[in-house]
Amino acid sequence: SSPAARSKSMVMGEASRGSPSLQEGVLKAGWLKKQRSIMKNWQLRWFVLRADHLYFYKDEEETKPQGCISLKGSQVNELTANPEEPGRQLFEIVPAGEKDKAAMSHESFLLMANSQSDMDDWVKAIRRVIWAPFGGGIFGQRLEDTVQYERKFGPRLAPLLVEQCVDFIREQGLDEEGLFRMPGQANLVKELQEAFDCGDKPQFDSNTDVHTVASLLKLYLRELPEPVVPFCNWQWEDSWEAIRSTWASPNRLQISWMV
Repeated sequence: SSPAARSKSMVMGEASRGSPSLQEGVLKAGWLKKQRSIMKNWQLRWFVLRADHLYFYKDEEETKPQGCISLKGSQVNELTANPEEPGRQLFEIVPAGEKDKAAMSHESFLLMANSQSDMDDWVKAIRRVIWAPFGGGIFGQRLEDTVQYERKFGPRLAPLLVEQCVDFIREQGLDEEGLFRMPGQANLVKELQEAFDCGDKPQFDSNTDVHTVASLLKLYLRELPEPVVPFCNWQWEDSWEAIRSTWASPNRLQISWMV
């Protein structure tokens, strides 16, 4: 079958043993179109995200990459869709601002995903790589990794985002009708998510909509690789306390904080 007809995300069981998708340390892999720098036409390539580099191959069976994009000192931006060209989900990887010029190692790259959800997944994965060293990329990051990084700023019972959201909801929203059921402002939720993912620590004020904060908290919990209650404890054969005592400290503390 043609590359376009195959899965757009990495399926470990379907890749060959020699496939770069099976190599150690792969964070994400899948098909993307890359715009050539001179001819400006599009090439379908198999992309593999590993460490802080994005490699691209002619196909998923190749073991030698055609090229490599260094993500250090970069940023990734979603581009506004052109209504006259439906189906073109574009994003770019570009050098970051002036403050990061010393780390700049490449020109800009324009990439096209197969769908909006596919582009969202790629952008989140790449941002996580770029911003994780600076305390960002927390959406979709392991709870243990977030807590371990934030410990350098002092002891906490849960990630800063969770503490901020829970404190705000307790102060502003306990009497709010439809809390955790009514959606918040989608654009503001996205802005706050991107701010936290970029390592910023945005503050909520009295004008912030409590449903937006609740939606942000739900989004964070939904995107954790594993639920706060670990998969291994989904069989409720023992008492609650016995199960909770087996959890890693970050999971146990976050549940205690939220309850």
